[in-house]
Amino acid sequence: MNWEDRITTNPKVMVGKPVVRGTRLTVEFILGRFADGWTEREVLDSYPNLSLEDLRAVFAYAADSMNDGWVLSLPAKRK
Repeated sequence: MNWEDRITTNPKVMVGKPVVRGTRLTVEFILGRFADGWTEREVLDSYPNLSLEDLRAVFAYAADSMNDGWVLSLPAKRK
């Protein structure tokens, strides 16, 4: 998936955070919905200007971002 066709940044839109092209929906916001347990159908129904390809681009962008080495260290869980 070539996310670059669907994810964009602009300092004048959402303070430069990556968004789905043509929207003000940030990658962070959309990923947050999934982290909260929303289904693909719930996201698409709630934001009808998004397409399945947009969601795939969000995940592809996130995967590529992880490959760039920007991984946050998590504290060890206590037993």
